[in-house]
Amino acid sequence: MSTISEQILDCFPSGSYAISALLRLMEIEESSAVETAAVECRVQPRMLINPAFVQAHAETPEKLMMLVMHELYHILLGHTTLFKRITTLDNFVFDAVINGLLCRMFPQPEFTAFFRDYYSEEFPYCLLRPPAHWPGNYTPPAGLRVLNQPLRWQNAVIDLHKALYSPAGATYQEVIDVLPRLLVDTGLDGIPLLGDHAGEGGSPAAFAEGSSVLTDVVRKIVEEWPKTPDPIRGRALGEILKKERIRHQPQPSARVVLRRLIRKLAVEGSGRGARVVTAQDEVVQQPIPQLDRRALVQRALGYAPLLYRAQLPVRRVLPAAARVHVYLDVSGSIGELKAALYGAVLDCRADVHPTIHLFSDAIADVSLAELSRGVCKTTYGNSIECVAEHMARHRVKRALMITDGFVGSPTGVHLRTMAQTVIGVAYTHSARPSDLAPVTNFSATLPIGVSA
Repeated sequence: MSTISEQILDCFPSGSYAISALLRLMEIEESSAVETAAVECRVQPRMLINPAFVQAHAETPEKLMMLVMHELYHILLGHTTLFKRITTLDNFVFDAVINGLLCRMFPQPEFTAFFRDYYSEEFPYCLLRPPAHWPGNYTPPAGLRVLNQPLRWQNAVIDLHKALYSPAGATYQEVIDVLPRLLVDTGLDGIPLLGDHAGEGGSPAAFAEGSSVLTDVVRKIVEEWPKTPDPIRGRALGEILKKERIRHQPQPSARVVLRRLIRKLAVEGSGRGARVVTAQDEVVQQPIPQLDRRALVQRALGYAPLLYRAQLPVRRVLPAAARVHVYLDVSGSIGELKAALYGAVLDCRADVHPTIHLFSDAIADVSLAELSRGVCKTTYGNSIECVAEHMARHRVKRALMITDGFVGSPTGVHLRTMAQTVIGVAYTHSARPSDLAPVTNFSATLPIGVSA
């Protein structure tokens, strides 16, 4: 009998998916402590797999591969770290999206059989498996055709299930808009969800400090997976912006650190300081007679003006025309530090570009006024690619990134873009500078997030 590790290694095509690197990094253990499988995102990550479950439900290499990839996608999408309290309803939504995604990647019957055989066509189990005769003409599962709900909700859930298994897929938001309304009164405790999500080990901090390498390896594995056909922008899981309201906290000491970085960036990027001296003509009042139309009219009316208007050059110190662009990390790993970071940026509002670029897996531009109101738009994920693409698209020459550094290393065209930009990085106290070190010109650590 081969071990679980050997079976997992054998179920992936030889030389692909970087699975060998994953197995070297992660311990694979047989355990009856979990009903199906689970990943513990600790400093030393572990994948726990119940051998009895594998024997009963993942007996073929294709089924075992789908089980492993299901758990890997929970890591990649941050379900094990970004949510402090995960309910059964949350798990159901996550699994519905992931199962549809994996089936679209591997639509062959030997792969989708894992979900077909494990879940029945009854409601709500049918939402976690592809429909009959899929792929092909869509036929609603029997459990949805007899759904005891008003017709509009029955049609809504059928449309959602069809979208989950369409080429474009369905977003989290589309799932959340429909399923919780139908499932809130349904007993979900008995639904055999894959993975012991509620019991996965490791706090968000432990994951961020010790298992970031695991995320990098999983990301490389997924990059090699087959792509879903005809992807539509805005449907991808990482492109859904969630809105929050952040109450900013002033941080005078962080302001000093940021201003020093901004001055360095301004001098390095333009050969001058963040402020320039300029001469502007201004209208002043003076007793020396001048060719003043108003004075001429007054004289014609018999009045002797005491003051005359004149234009004189006045020297003023003004902010430089090209201010530093700020890319502010609002990903899930930043957590409760967002409020302090907002306050630090607002303390330096006179020295930065008036548009602040919030970044996670996507860029969301907000004005300084919106920042002061606590507006936050985030996917909760994190990727340096969207930052590099934004820099290239807008030809940014000087940029300040405020982040914990868990963004991934830029490669290829993104590395070339960032190498041509003068970049300063302000890190939070618990940070990982290695990802951005190759493209960083200046860096500093903000006194934010330090334990009292």
